[in-house]
Amino acid sequence: MEIEHAVGALGALAHPGRLTIYRMLVEAGPGGLTVGWISKKLKMPGATLSFHLSQLKHAGLAKARRNGREIIQIADFAQMNALVSYLTENCCGGNLAVCAPVCAPRKAKPRKKSA
Repeated sequence: MEIEHAVGALGALAHPGRLTIYRMLVEAGPGGLTVGWISKKLKMPGATLSFHLSQLKHAGLAKARRNGREIIQIADFAQMNALVSYLTENCCGGNLAVCAPVCAPRKAKPRKKSA
């Protein structure tokens, strides 16, 4: 990943709404989520959601596929992994044995599901 792509991706994730949407897409996995479901869950107007999704797509973090009349939004896991790799590629000067606990991603605490 080039620095320009990393900056674009981080910039897209710097907005609380986009970060929330992206985390939802990551949690949903490769099956993705419909635009309607995301809008309803976040109580976000369609135009606002469309803007945020287009920013995530422009940054290469999300993509869409059509399923009949529905548009499914999906996190681009390859790009997500490339960004994380870019951010950590020189962690501890490349000597992970020295500081593996520092550079090892921690497991996220399970989030409570809202009804």
